[in-house]
Amino acid sequence: MKTLLRTALLSLSWLLAQAAPAAPASEPVDTSRVRQPHRRLVFQFDQRYSLLQREMVGINGLKLGVEWRGRLRTGVGLYFLSSAINTRAVPPSFVPPGSTDKIRFRYGVLYGEYVLVGTPRWELSTPVQAGLGYYYVRYRYPDGTVYHSPRRTIWLIEPTVGGHMRVFRWVGLGAGVGYRQALLTADKLEDDISGVIFYGRVKLFLGDLYKVVRGREPLFSQRGLHRSDYQPRP
Repeated sequence: MKTLLRTALLSLSWLLAQAAPAAPASEPVDTSRVRQPHRRLVFQFDQRYSLLQREMVGINGLKLGVEWRGRLRTGVGLYFLSSAINTRAVPPSFVPPGSTDKIRFRYGVLYGEYVLVGTPRWELSTPVQAGLGYYYVRYRYPDGTVYHSPRRTIWLIEPTVGGHMRVFRWVGLGAGVGYRQALLTADKLEDDISGVIFYGRVKLFLGDLYKVVRGREPLFSQRGLHRSDYQPRP
């Protein structure tokens, strides 16, 4: 009797399950939206330019960070001067007249970036980064001999305003402007390194790239970037 009752209950449960409507498949989370309930990785190629000593100088950088709810990004970066620049610092007494001098520097940064306004397609933000690195002066004597001054610590702070536009879900192009201020260095070297900066960047949204590849979506997908995707219909 117990076996028969158990069999009947199991059969009834199976029939009810078959009769119940299937639960709708959940839509994949569109991580291209500005406000998100989770974190994601962001990788940037950051090419900065400064007008130093009346020369346009390039500073190459790489940044890796985490985005929090689409509004705040934090992370680390590494920058180095792509070409040496002249310095107005007084050379040591042992450097012979007629020598040329160039300054070089490298530094790592911690950065924070807050998104002021934006849509899944574009945004305007205020990145600020503080850096610590080293610099040295390279002297070339008239006879071709090269002398490097001892490396010295350099501190920097760089407030900027920038923005970007997504070309596809997983990649965007951006630009910005700001100022670099060197701290705790010799007076003349502070003037040599500090100045207005302009930058261009390529941003890779690694989380979105992973989802596109995993979901076998078209690599150049525009899903979630059109105005109709994120603005409610009237």
